Amino acid sequence: MGNRLTQIATRTGDDGTTGLSDGSRVPKDHLRVQAMGDVDELNSQLGVLLAEPLPADMRELLVTIQHELFNLGGELSWPGGSLLKDAAVLRLDEALAHYNEHLPRLKEFILPAGTRSAAIAHVCRTIARRAERTVITLAASEAINAAPRQYLNRLSDLLFVLARVLNRANLDGLGGDDVYWQSERMKRLDAEG
Repeated sequence: MGNRLTQIATRTGDDGTTGLSDGSRVPKDHLRVQAMGDVDELNSQLGVLLAEPLPADMRELLVTIQHELFNLGGELSWPGGSLLKDAAVLRLDEALAHYNEHLPRLKEFILPAGTRSAAIAHVCRTIARRAERTVITLAASEAINAAPRQYLNRLSDLLFVLARVLNRANLDGLGGDDVYWQSERMKRLDAEG
């Protein structure tokens, strides 16, 4: 990836196309560009999460994830290229095991809520799932390495777990536990309505 941006507004995209890392140009609504955009959006939302108070080890992990997502986006922009390493997927597996180890088993679905940082982690999780779906759709028509799909799948799982950890960390004093879906409450409200 020897090319570095020296000028941001090049006007070459005014015709509705964008350049890929291999020098080719594709329409801006191309599935590859959509996948790159979903990964970029995820990375940006992780930046919002990183603006919140977080445990130091989680902050360090999320910064590493941002760098790995940049590699993933770079790989998507380079047809046939490979930038995301298998070690990145393994790192997510290890983080999942570490953070999930002390969480109680879920007995009910939880809502994407709680502390501000947990809610932002849930937003990141949903963007990761969308990015994964876009990469899967792209892989149906173009050759895509397995690592980007695997990484996004693990990352969405990890973000769910991190949201649960953040609710328990209660760094803003507004949480303390998961926010459970109250299915019985919904049944009662439906019966009354």
